[in-house]
Amino acid sequence: MTESSQEKVPSRQRKRFPGISSRAYEHPADRSALVALRKLSGFDTVFKALSGLLPERSLRLLFLSDSVRVSDEQFAHLHTMLRDACYVLDLEKVPAMYVTQDPRPNAMCIGLDEPIIVVTTGLVELLDEEEMRAVVGHEVGHALSGHSVYRTILLFLTNLALKIAWVPLGNVAIMAIVTALREWFRKSELSADRAGLLVGQDLQASMRGLMKIAGGNHLHEMNVDAFLRQAEEYEAGGDLRDSVLKIINVLPRSHPFTTVRAAELKKWAESRDYQRIMDGHYPRRDEDKDTSVTGSIRESASHYADTVRTSKDPLMKLVGDIAGGAGDLGGKLRDRFTGSGRADGSGSKGGSADGGSGGAAASGA
Repeated sequence: MTESSQEKVPSRQRKRFPGISSRAYEHPADRSALVALRKLSGFDTVFKALSGLLPERSLRLLFLSDSVRVSDEQFAHLHTMLRDACYVLDLEKVPAMYVTQDPRPNAMCIGLDEPIIVVTTGLVELLDEEEMRAVVGHEVGHALSGHSVYRTILLFLTNLALKIAWVPLGNVAIMAIVTALREWFRKSELSADRAGLLVGQDLQASMRGLMKIAGGNHLHEMNVDAFLRQAEEYEAGGDLRDSVLKIINVLPRSHPFTTVRAAELKKWAESRDYQRIMDGHYPRRDEDKDTSVTGSIRESASHYADTVRTSKDPLMKLVGDIAGGAGDLGGKLRDRFTGSGRADGSGSKGGSADGGSGGAAASGA
């Protein structure tokens, strides 16, 4: 490690979380899916059998032969961060880690039997020490949660869907599974962001890292508060047409949008759940076997209900209105979709007359 990079590492002790369960930091939707899968009888056996069909061995050989394995001799500062992240989250076996040549900033954790972590040169060159520490903690969080198994399956199925695109029904069936896995994986990314914060214990570094992933190495041109306001504008802006476009835009992605990740992480960092973990009160790994699937699903449902209730997104607000038994459903749909709804409760005739200007205003914004 160079002398200049050493100066970026804060001289402070980070808290450690002995025996911590991944349930402590998992997003409710991610946690309920994982608890159910872990309880499923024969699940591990099925996936070990499936591993023969997956290109895991090929991937390991590929990275071993064409990337740089992190160690005390190669990328030693990353190796130190990796071991430190495993120490903080009490992950006994340190995963293998590789740096691969790719200008795009990216990182992933894959593997069925033993997870491996891969980071690109673009990411290593983009982030400073503490920003990178959060990313390494993010990937170790994936390993602790067992996300690497499903990530590998997602990669396999995505590649398979491309190969059999000419088979109409086969492609539709596989893409349905891929879409569902992507929705789960987007939630797992929010979980791993939390793990990264537990490892780095520096919210500003996590925020900087996400901003750099979005806008490059130009921190002097960016502002955390302004970046977070983008997430608010994204959620609340527009009408139902924008809500539909948001869904279309996010469906092919395995990660949530960067501003959304930043806002979600800041919200969690300010929550009582995070403070309790930092105070040493968290679920232990040895209690995982006693976790209730029903309770986890109930918690996930409660989270989504709360999201619908508090969301500023036009579609979510409409869903909340419908769930609350709001009347004049047809009028609400028309007004929300055209952007002509009025808070003063004006009649349908007035709403119709304002429809054109309301839509134009929404477009202009």
